[in-house]
Amino acid sequence: MNLGAPNRAPMRFGAPFCTACPALLPGFEGSRGEGWVAAQALLLLANGAATFLGPRLPPAVRVLARLLGLGAILGGSGLLLAGGWSLGRDLTPLPRPKAGARLVRSGPYQIVRHPIYSGLLIAAFGWALLHGRWLGLLAAASLVHFFDAKATREEAWLVERFPDYPAYREQVSKLLPGVY
Repeated sequence: MNLGAPNRAPMRFGAPFCTACPALLPGFEGSRGEGWVAAQALLLLANGAATFLGPRLPPAVRVLARLLGLGAILGGSGLLLAGGWSLGRDLTPLPRPKAGARLVRSGPYQIVRHPIYSGLLIAAFGWALLHGRWLGLLAAASLVHFFDAKATREEAWLVERFPDYPAYREQVSKLLPGVY
């Protein structure tokens, strides 16, 4: 699916609904990925709200879920912050890299190519576990597909900017160290 100008290469996404996120309106993606950021904000808000709706997890697992959730929030937040810190002045909420940005391969970028997205996902699952709602867990799972799609689009821009990005992509997992 081509979400930008006609001369852009088609993008491949793992989940069909994710292709619709920035394509809700023609040109919504924006020149630097502004549409992705808007869609992300809406999905994160919906994810947060979903943790207060629907049936709760069974009472027998709620205490364990809360402990795991707290740990996931702390761990995910740490990964997110470490990713942002490693980017330094090149940090931007937009998926297209800044002009003059450098390719960072140190810190958490040694183990995962998108530690900020990974951290957000881990924290989102933690938030859902902390609040113990099935709908929150389902909402967090939907974020996996969104961030996979956003990372795929970002990587297309990274390949354009950094000739050595394909080699880095072959060496480091995308979102889950050693797995994906």
